[in-house]
Amino acid sequence: MTVPFVEPSHDLPLVSVAVAFRSGATHDPPGKEGLARITARMLRRGAVGLGAEAIEERIDTLGGELGADATHSASSLSFEVLKRGVEPFGDLVATLFGQPAFDQEELGRLLRESEADLIEARDNDRGLASRAFRRTLFRGHPYGRRVAGSIESLRTITRDDVVAFFKRHYTQENALVAVSGDATHGEAARLVERVLAGLPKGEPITDPVPPPARVPGRNLVLVDKAERTQTQMVIGGLGTHARDTDHIPLLVANTAFGGTFTSRLMQEIRAKRGWSYGAYSRVGFDREREAFTIWTAPAATDAAACLALQLEMLSTFIRDGVTDAELDSVKSYLVRSHAFEVDTAKKRVHQKLEAALFDLPKGYHTDYVEQVRAVDAGAANAAVRERLSDRDLVVCVVASREDLATPLSEALAPLASIAVVPTDFE
Repeated sequence: MTVPFVEPSHDLPLVSVAVAFRSGATHDPPGKEGLARITARMLRRGAVGLGAEAIEERIDTLGGELGADATHSASSLSFEVLKRGVEPFGDLVATLFGQPAFDQEELGRLLRESEADLIEARDNDRGLASRAFRRTLFRGHPYGRRVAGSIESLRTITRDDVVAFFKRHYTQENALVAVSGDATHGEAARLVERVLAGLPKGEPITDPVPPPARVPGRNLVLVDKAERTQTQMVIGGLGTHARDTDHIPLLVANTAFGGTFTSRLMQEIRAKRGWSYGAYSRVGFDREREAFTIWTAPAATDAAACLALQLEMLSTFIRDGVTDAELDSVKSYLVRSHAFEVDTAKKRVHQKLEAALFDLPKGYHTDYVEQVRAVDAGAANAAVRERLSDRDLVVCVVASREDLATPLSEALAPLASIAVVPTDFE
């Protein structure tokens, strides 16, 4: 039986549980994208003897919350309930895991709702920019596939697909569980045993994701949306991996570049020029190498100049790195602000869950402060030069093709490719 990660805290009579399976959208069969998310969301849509409405009534009666979803690398079900309702809520979740109905009518309803969500998402400019960026940066790679699937792929998903995915991936050996709040270690172990009792033992599922390859050259993707007075712009390329020896130094250096309100990007783009309300950069991680991204939302009239400035700043950052003063400032900020990352039992236990779920190196969270303090300018700047590129980039902008295709192309020169896609691209 799975041994849970536990963080007791008896300040409030509240218990939080997260059950994560090491299988997500990257395990979707080709042409069935969205299957992992549909499977997770079907869990609260019915079990043997319990319809969807009865499940919702039971959750409300117990005064709890329950959610189920999937990401690229994991599927999860989590719940939170008052201590007095833990046992009956655990029994409810055990029924959802042990006797899921996967009712055909409910599946059809969920698939239609999911398709409607995809159509509605076309009005979200930031979402469009993110999707176009990932599709291009991770072209042909599982990380480039949409977790929610596409309209075409959703229409191929059958009840047999959902049942097969559930049977293969929802097993005790593939599960990781985190319990926090008003529960002792013994109570948490018994609760987890109760919740997972109906699942087969199974086996751990291997991650099918290969290392992604860098996209060569500067590549522009313009999501054509007519008459836009404001754009959404994301610039980036491959970044780091949590197991890279220079991962933490890169995180520290990036904080100076675009990780705080006083960072270079915010000062130059927002404070000095007023081109974008937000201007920041992020270094992500997953089980394989993730993206480094820079985000801004300039007015259409400022977009080309804003892009040119960001490229110039990125080149300077790679060439010259961070200064000693910047490094001292961001290290102090990261050390002080780390308290907000561990100030609740739920946050602390989720760090343990995350470390196991994403195969993070030993001490990634527990030794974080010491690792940050140990970063010097040489290590930070070497990490920037090694991991980032101003030549191999993907730039995605949601804007009017008629207005901005030419000025954006000129700002990005030399250009390896340009693609113009409609807002309903899949």
